[in-house]
Amino acid sequence: MKRTYTILAATAVLCGTAQAKVALVTLPTRDTVQLTIYNSADMTLVREQRALTLKEGLNQLQFSWANTLIDPTSLEMVPKQNADRIDIQDLVYPPRVQNLGLWNVESRMSGKSPVEISYLTSGLSWRAFYMGTLTPDETKLRLQGYVRVTNNSGEDYEDAQTRLIVGEVHLIDQIAALARRQPPYGRPTGVVSDSRYLNQLDLVEVADEIHPLAAGGFGGGMGGRGMQIKAIEKEGLSEYFLYTIEGTETIPDSWSKRLPSFDKDAIPVENLYKFEEERYGMQPRRFLSFTNDEEHQLGDTPIPGGAMRVYRGTGEEQRLAYLGQSDFKYIPVGEEVELDLGPVQNVIVEPKLMKVATDNFTFLRGTPSFRNPESGPANGDITGWDEIRDYQVEVRNTRPVPVKVEIKRNISTTYWKLEKAGDFGTYEKDDADTVKFTLELPPESEKTFTYTLTTYHGDNQEG
Repeated sequence: MKRTYTILAATAVLCGTAQAKVALVTLPTRDTVQLTIYNSADMTLVREQRALTLKEGLNQLQFSWANTLIDPTSLEMVPKQNADRIDIQDLVYPPRVQNLGLWNVESRMSGKSPVEISYLTSGLSWRAFYMGTLTPDETKLRLQGYVRVTNNSGEDYEDAQTRLIVGEVHLIDQIAALARRQPPYGRPTGVVSDSRYLNQLDLVEVADEIHPLAAGGFGGGMGGRGMQIKAIEKEGLSEYFLYTIEGTETIPDSWSKRLPSFDKDAIPVENLYKFEEERYGMQPRRFLSFTNDEEHQLGDTPIPGGAMRVYRGTGEEQRLAYLGQSDFKYIPVGEEVELDLGPVQNVIVEPKLMKVATDNFTFLRGTPSFRNPESGPANGDITGWDEIRDYQVEVRNTRPVPVKVEIKRNISTTYWKLEKAGDFGTYEKDDADTVKFTLELPPESEKTFTYTLTTYHGDNQEG
């Protein structure tokens, strides 16, 4: 959808007089347009460059936002040349006219002069998503990143430079609600310098003065069939991060466009299979982890949160086998990400309770123990005891690659001791009522270990 604009160049402009002589001049198309799209709020800053043909005296620029989600209170126009001879006096909203504003421009020159028109709109959004491909031995990952930009703003943006903001934005008003409200009539105050938007607009303006970091993507670029890798310039911006995509893109209304953002090969990764019956049930879950740092060929910039599909190359032709998908949040530089790829059936963990016994009873003072009947009358008032459970854990790896398995066993009390035996790998106390066994299994192998868990109850907890 394209809006229409006109300039009213008047030899005499009489407000409220129908007989004013005016000459209509069609507003030129945009020379350039820049979109700065936030991902944490429904907000986009649009900056348009146009060359206006002005006449000496008062000119009126008509701006319509019909059928779009532009916030009219955020409209601003600034001359890019001849600022000493062009005075943008104000922006008024004519009564009984929907979705229309008129800029009064006093010019002390005739001819073309470039201006920048900026405003906030909603309906434009972006999100990141990723594809990870493991090497056959699953020790390294090719990580490919994409950005999908979606335009539901009601406006077509042709050959637009696209910039993406990562970070939280706190809005007083929602831009879409402002765009749909009843039109303001008359001559509003503070339209250009509305305090609700100064911080947001200034935030992006400051980006032009910040030294850019290394070019690449959210870490480099991926070339797909018929898709050109885009270099992405990255800039620190307070608690925000700004990504500028190389070149321009045409993003029509009601369309989405996928842009490749980076491609990093041979990233070292760790595969870990976790078993915790109370949390995951009886099937282990597979986790894949790496760190956003130089050691993992990343670390230039934060990585925007998104969804990642993980595959494994198989056979001589390196066909892809799907392994799982996981969502992850924004990853700062130096932070680790752990992807939960879901339950698996090719790694099996089977804990079995082999034996249960009780022992070491204590009784209320003055009552007998079963071992010393002469100590008092036998009324059965037990005040403490031990429970002894013997477990056997079988772990099987049916995969053609080695695996690392982490097994957590939760205990119903914090008063316990554990004796282990067999091929249990490494053992550690994870917290006051959890133990963790970590085993490494060669391809197509199995290991078995046992442990005896003694828990103390009642008065025996004091011993």
